[in-house]
Amino acid sequence: MGDRFLKRYSYTVIANDFMLAGKGASSIKSNLKSLGINASIIRKTAIISYEAEINIAIHSYGGKIHCDIYENKIVIICEDIGPGISDVDMAFTEGFSTATERVRELGFGAGMGLPNIKKYSDRLEIKTDSSGTKITVTVCL
Repeated sequence: MGDRFLKRYSYTVIANDFMLAGKGASSIKSNLKSLGINASIIRKTAIISYEAEINIAIHSYGGKIHCDIYENKIVIICEDIGPGISDVDMAFTEGFSTATERVRELGFGAGMGLPNIKKYSDRLEIKTDSSGTKITVTVCL
């Protein structure tokens, strides 16, 4: 198996839309199942996608998630529009959250998004500034 690209799934994430948040991750999970991907890889990818999708809905002005399938890996690219992550090191601290009280009352914003993404990824890159954040996550097959 090599780095040959097979398929891309893309989803739009709308800021503060908690009724739709998670639907993209659910769709990614279903698509991976239909491709016959190993269940443990599907689980990792679903967790990463869900956490990223919720983070985009909570902390940005909206964005997109792309799930690229290769012969030997899955690459999840999460891109959002501003305001960026002010302290990346703190954002990777379990339990640290900048979510509003309203978001927490809805059951989100527990401060586990980036820690869970890191935990289930084989490779993680993050680029952030005031115009937005791009997270690229690789899960090896």
